Amino acid sequence: MDTMRYDALSDPEWEQVDRVWEMIDRGETDRARKQTDRLLEERPRHPDLLVLDGAVALEEGEAGRALESLAGAMRSADPALFFHLRAMAHYLLVHVENARDDAERALAIHPGRPETHDLLAKALELLGDDEGAAEHADEAHRLDPETYALPLEVSDEEFDLLVERSLLELPPRVRERLQELPVLVEPLPSLEILTSEQPPLPPDLLGLFVGRDLLERRHDDLPGAPGAIYLFRRNLLRSCADREELAREIRVTVQHEVGHFLGLDEDDLEQWGLA
Repeated sequence: MDTMRYDALSDPEWEQVDRVWEMIDRGETDRARKQTDRLLEERPRHPDLLVLDGAVALEEGEAGRALESLAGAMRSADPALFFHLRAMAHYLLVHVENARDDAERALAIHPGRPETHDLLAKALELLGDDEGAAEHADEAHRLDPETYALPLEVSDEEFDLLVERSLLELPPRVRERLQELPVLVEPLPSLEILTSEQPPLPPDLLGLFVGRDLLERRHDDLPGAPGAIYLFRRNLLRSCADREELAREIRVTVQHEVGHFLGLDEDDLEQWGLA
């Protein structure tokens, strides 16, 4: 634990910090990184700047780096923000119990932060606590209904029908290749699936092809199933505002994962009618 003493940031420094947060909000991640690095050059290892560095790292998709930065930020001026960001880093690295614990710490300090309720709901869902997940998803929606809409409600039967339709819309030669490949609908990706690669796969994954693609298979391979395409129903429902968008997202996800099965790159997808 860092026990060094740090002088508080000056008003002009806080103004620069605020500008970086505005860059993050606007999606200007490169500018935010450059400005954060300049601030850290002037005030190395300052806890409040390490919180900022962790936030930028998360925007860059570098959850591991975010966790390293936040390790020195325990004494920052906003502990609720610190715990929220560390929870997010843990969640993206599939340290789900740590994510839950840090999100709960953040809410103990600042119970009105909707993004933390949303994050805790997702962590609890992965841990199998559906009741707790629903409670915090509802609270995130109550606090900010525009940003945190409740998941689309679609029955399992209707969802399966949308998947079947998306498969029927595939070009005939693609459907022929899929005859030996099951398309499976699961509520969420399992922790085993998420941690099967390093860095881990994102928990909000919509779909995944598991197995060897056709280009990797050899003529002398032993007979057997080549793998499977997984669709993750709760993540798909959470990402869509209405049934029309859901049907489109299922179709796009199926096509994308079929492309992986066929061993296609982005340039080949259009040729196969999958773009």
